[in-house]
Order: sequence, then C-alpha cells, then structure tokens
Amino acid sequence: MAKKQAIDARHYDVILSPHITEKSTMASEHNAVVFKVANTATKPQIKEAIEALYDRKVAAVNTMNVKGKSKRWRGKPYKRTDQKKAIVTLAEGQDPIDITEGVS
Repeated sequence: MAKKQAIDARHYDVILSPHITEKSTMASEHNAVVFKVANTATKPQIKEAIEALYDRKVAAVNTMNVKGKSKRWRGKPYKRTDQKKAIVTLAEGQDPIDITEGVS
C-alpha cells in the first residue's frame, strides 16, 4: 500500500466521481481506473488525491478534456458542459480500486 496521507477536503474537490462505462470496465482489467475530475485539476493533484483517498500507489495519470456536445431541447440549442476525465494506472502489485464501495 502507498504511504498513508492525510485526507484533505481539497481531494474531494479534485476527484468528482468514477466514470463507469464498458470501456472503463475493460481498462480495470489492466490495473486502470477512470474518474471524472475537476476541469482545473492537474496530473500531480489527481495522483495525490487518489493516493490519499484510496490508499493506493499510482504509477501514471493520463487526462483528457471532453468537449460538451451541442444539443437542442424544444427547438432551442444549448451546449452540455465540458468535462475532464483521468485514467489512473495503479502501480504493479496494488489491489484494484473497488469503486462500488465507500471511500476509506
């Protein structure tokens, strides 16, 4: 396990929620977990938050910005909000993160 860090309120502001799709489930077989993160979050902040919240050692963090789609509702156009996703790869030998359980 990673060294235990103090859980700070700012960690909850960085990691918004797990991103559960077929593709992210397939990635979990390769020791990776996908999270929705704050648009302003940096890779070091994401790494620190995951290590503090889930007590796992992070090997790599890959991020992507997902642009919001343009949609129409009742004939009026609107735009969905932009999102940022992070693919967090855990270090070898780390237990996988079970996103269905509560945060420690």
